[in-house]
Amino acid sequence: MTAASDATGSSYPVNSPDHPHQPPSVRVERRPVSEIESRRANGPDWDRYADEYQATHGEFLGDIGFVWGPEGHTEGDLRVLGDVAGLDVLEVGSGAGQCSRWVRAQGGRPVGLDLSMRQLQHSRRIDEESGVVVPSVLGTATQLPFAARSFDVVFCSFGALQFVADIDDAVAEAARVLRAGGRFAFSITHPTRWMFPDDPGEAGLVASQSYWDRRPYVEIDDASGEVAYVEHHRTLGDWVALLAAHGFFIDTLLEPEWPEGHDRVWGGWSGVRGQFTPGTAIFGARLLP
Repeated sequence: MTAASDATGSSYPVNSPDHPHQPPSVRVERRPVSEIESRRANGPDWDRYADEYQATHGEFLGDIGFVWGPEGHTEGDLRVLGDVAGLDVLEVGSGAGQCSRWVRAQGGRPVGLDLSMRQLQHSRRIDEESGVVVPSVLGTATQLPFAARSFDVVFCSFGALQFVADIDDAVAEAARVLRAGGRFAFSITHPTRWMFPDDPGEAGLVASQSYWDRRPYVEIDDASGEVAYVEHHRTLGDWVALLAAHGFFIDTLLEPEWPEGHDRVWGGWSGVRGQFTPGTAIFGARLLP
């Protein structure tokens, strides 16, 4: 996949590893988009894409597997969450529940939440096939349908935060449902990737956009005129300030290297780019008492 272009020919990033497709006729813009617009676009987009996503990436993710990003690093190796045995754990943007099932296999009590009904249907399918069942609900990161101080851990593996406009509300909600000293961890496209075209080849190594351009990437379906997909960019500094503002102490920031011999291409993630620049950032933080 290469970057999309606007009418002037300027290329923009399509940075999510979970969005390697575009509508047949799409206009790309960089402009502010509300939370409602983002939600109305990305929920249906995931419903349309869920079958293809699970067919393409399901084996890589594993039915009971916790992968933090396209590089293939697992929670079993990185231990960003720590020991989850006996803990109440919420996965935001849980998709088909692969990560949550891994948490359950480690003795945790996970619950999944996702904006896409079709992804949750895949989660139910894998529940039945694997025999490892994870309760999951339809919802959004900005309005978690749980009581305050319900969880010991909240995490998100590329599942939601890049698609949220009101990110301050999402981080506030994570803090609200966590118990004192609880853990919040998430992976996102590494913010520096927004400088580059989303191309897995050498063209993806040439910076062509400003790192400080925080305007969302927006796809407009020309046929309907509706917003069809939205992704939001924040700098590393933005994330640090956000977490600190809501009482989190950051103790982990990982920038995983591309593993030797890993030949998978996923959107703009590849060994070609992974030799030179990080594709994923993983944050781990503790809610201060």
